[in-house]
Amino acid sequence: QVQLVESGGGLVQAGGSLRLSCAASGRTFSSYPMGWFRQAPGKEREFLATISGSGGSTYYADSVKGRFTISRDNAKNTLYLRMNSLKPEDTAVYYCASARYYTGTDSLVPYDYWGQGTQVTVSS
Repeated sequence: QVQLVESGGGLVQAGGSLRLSCAASGRTFSSYPMGWFRQAPGKEREFLATISGSGGSTYYADSVKGRFTISRDNAKNTLYLRMNSLKPEDTAVYYCASARYYTGTDSLVPYDYWGQGTQVTVSS
């Protein structure tokens, strides 16, 4: 059974930084692409970034490009999202997800397992 557990969320002031982690188990981590998403109250789930199984390819949503960095440590079965220059509009629940294949796009279709989410709140 695949399990994804996010951590690292919290309260941060605007302009600050956070690093989210996603610990994965239940499938060969390095074989599967991963992604980060977020959902704010009253809004649809939003794609943020995706990374290939090897970590050699990444793709970002325009809304976070240049501020957020997705990375992975396959030896630790862990996915990361480094978030810099945070804004109040970044406030949301952040989710990691595991995909069956890499698309290099914002498509949600390949993602078959999701974490429970971690809350990020950015104060102004």
